[in-house]
Amino acid sequence: MTIRMVYFAWVRERIGTGEESVAPPASVVTVADLVGWLAETSEPHAHAFEDRARLRAAVDQEFVSLDTPIGRAQEIAIFPPVTGG
Repeated sequence: MTIRMVYFAWVRERIGTGEESVAPPASVVTVADLVGWLAETSEPHAHAFEDRARLRAAVDQEFVSLDTPIGRAQEIAIFPPVTGG
């Protein structure tokens, strides 16, 4: 299964790209698993995902917690907390 990853703000800056396609192994079940797997793929990913408490996610454009199963997601976005004013 291929998933389109989309990154925003400082996550994008640290990884060096706004999006990429990934094909995680079957052992990757949740968004947290996916973030952990990606963190092992490169130093920029590891740096971007080092403080997971500061990450938020969306699966197919729906806000979710990191413990959410990815199921058959087509797109997962990772971004810092959003604030408004």
